[in-house]
Amino acid sequence: MKTSVNIRVNGTLRTHDVEPRVLLVHFLRDLCGLTGTHVGCETTLCGACTVLLNGQAVKACTILAVQADGGEVTTIEGLASNGRLHPVQEAFWECHGLQCGFCTPGMILASVELLQHNPQPSREEIAHAIDGNLCRCTGYSHIIDAVQCAAKKMAQPGEAK
Repeated sequence: MKTSVNIRVNGTLRTHDVEPRVLLVHFLRDLCGLTGTHVGCETTLCGACTVLLNGQAVKACTILAVQADGGEVTTIEGLASNGRLHPVQEAFWECHGLQCGFCTPGMILASVELLQHNPQPSREEIAHAIDGNLCRCTGYSHIIDAVQCAAKKMAQPGEAK
């Protein structure tokens, strides 16, 4: 038996009939065509599937689409605005906070949530905020540098927040 689910994804209302067991990550990838949300471990360990649900960073591999019904989801594709990258996306590029890119969407979205609540985090606070996201390619130093860079960008007048 399928259930109709209505989720506002990156500002657009998406309505799909889904089986109750469909995970949010599969709703986003398979039904919405948003493949920036990656499927990694499917056990919450890697964080590659991290999205913002009602402004909070969550792992989409452990939330059912029916649980997100009526909610608002932001994926990596929804961060850019008017053809301009979000400051966190820019900072990851500028500070080499990415390597293969598999963990990058989750890292960026976890960082966006952090900066919404703590606009000037310490390196330790950044490390804590991203500790549910694994990077298998590189150390975390450049990622933390990127988040600090984004915080400075976002503190400047006229930058997106």
